[in-house]
Amino acid sequence: MTQKTHIQSYLTIQNNEIVLNGTSIFKIEPTDFGDFSKQAYRNFDIQYPKFFKMDALSKLAFLGSELLLSPITSTEQESNIALVLANKSSSLDTDVKYQESISDKENYFPSPAVFVYTLPNICLGEISIRHQLKSENSFFIFEDFNTEFMSNYSDILLNTNKADMVLCGWVEFFNDSYKAFLCTISKDENATYKNENINTLYNK
Repeated sequence: MTQKTHIQSYLTIQNNEIVLNGTSIFKIEPTDFGDFSKQAYRNFDIQYPKFFKMDALSKLAFLGSELLLSPITSTEQESNIALVLANKSSSLDTDVKYQESISDKENYFPSPAVFVYTLPNICLGEISIRHQLKSENSFFIFEDFNTEFMSNYSDILLNTNKADMVLCGWVEFFNDSYKAFLCTISKDENATYKNENINTLYNK
């Protein structure tokens, strides 16, 4: 029997602002993503120096997951939270930067630090390490956020007991244009989002 699943909380990051469960929790004057992500990291007093070495896509996914998962995960205990993310540009923003480092014959300097991030699912690894997750994780590439597919995929993971909770969402970054929409889904009833689903919350 398929059990109904419920959104527990959700978060959006775009236009220099972070909105958690419909409420703006961080907003600054227009600036580039590098500056915005640094200020957000400091604002929430996140202690994870490796953050500064990440590429922009990983920083975006990391910030969003940090704010949703930190209240419910602990560093001592493994959590069975699956990660299901998607975007449009894959890791293209980082790929372009890496390509630039190898295309100039005069200034040929392939950077291992950049090369590490030339796959979009690397951000899943960063989140998993931070929150001690050894659960299912998948990264999909779509032209647009396919909310129906993502919702169905999350429901299957929960109903087959592959996960107790799913962090699901869209993390798109290219040329300093970015949007993250992340939500946590589980079988626990939540009256707050009774009539909401991934699609309605994403399009708010």
